[in-house]
Amino acid sequence: MAIIMVELWIISLTAFCIADVSPPLLTVNLDLPPEERWAPLVELFNINLLRQVAAEVTWSMVPKWVQQAVIPIVKALEKYMPPPYGKEIQGMASYYGTNISNIILLNFAYEFTAFCTSVIAQDSKGNLYHGRNLDYPNGILRNVTIDVSFIRNGKELYRGTTFAGYIGLWTGQSSKTFSVTGNERSKEGHWWENLIAAVMKNMPAGWLLRQTLEEAANFQEAVMRLSTVPLITDVYYIIGGVHPGEGVVVTRDRRGPADIWPLDPLNGGWYRVEANSDHWLPAPRDYRRFAARWTLNRIGHDNINLETLYKVLSVVPVCNRGTIYTTVMSAAEPEYKTVLRKLLPE
Repeated sequence: MAIIMVELWIISLTAFCIADVSPPLLTVNLDLPPEERWAPLVELFNINLLRQVAAEVTWSMVPKWVQQAVIPIVKALEKYMPPPYGKEIQGMASYYGTNISNIILLNFAYEFTAFCTSVIAQDSKGNLYHGRNLDYPNGILRNVTIDVSFIRNGKELYRGTTFAGYIGLWTGQSSKTFSVTGNERSKEGHWWENLIAAVMKNMPAGWLLRQTLEEAANFQEAVMRLSTVPLITDVYYIIGGVHPGEGVVVTRDRRGPADIWPLDPLNGGWYRVEANSDHWLPAPRDYRRFAARWTLNRIGHDNINLETLYKVLSVVPVCNRGTIYTTVMSAAEPEYKTVLRKLLPE
């Protein structure tokens, strides 16, 4: 413990995590045909930037020779993609001026590596607060991070944060209903296993998160969906509701839940911290979990709120050189705020 504290102190002397700007807001109208929903992307971003980022992300996660080798598998995925996501990807391909196989690969590249820290916490009055840092190995994603308001009949149905070209969500909130974040689970999930699972009609984790935000009527239904629908890879889902006690970390295998870890405020479990390792196992030299818990304990049950939760997510190394954005939210209030992050000194 003493060694960990010394190392964290040294890190804190040499780095400081700041907020840069809020990402641009894009509106996706769910009343439009799926092929047309993401058209506003080309109004927010230069098409050359979108193509550059798509190529860099895909190449960094899937080597070019592998891309060529898996083209037949990717083409086969077109007929298995659940509606409306297949049509949305077709539309996305037309906006990027590329073929649908490239956009499918881009979506799977976004599924492969998303290192994150998520926190769900309840204050002493029963109010719930949910926050997350999304870490990614390629900093270019800061240039294409977007908040998305999904509307139907002129009203916002749910909101999330994502990257241009990706139709799923890793962070989102259905106001007055629930909030949810997804973290990669590093146990399994090579790219070829994920592709094969997709051919077998399993859902990408981020697509299921978005589908749940759109369709689940309450916290309980959201937990059930996110616990049971077959996935292409292992993942952690962190879900927060609007009533006291409605907070849980669901550790997922492809076929179902490996563990369900709810809030337990009556016995001291007023918060849960999930990074990218199973909570019942020691974190392998990953100080994010320790630093977040230590900071939460210092803040205390009585003082947790969106502002202090943001401070937890700003502590180094919870916030680090790979952190793309921080989101804090509370479905009951409702509040939702995302900021892009930068670690100084560069």
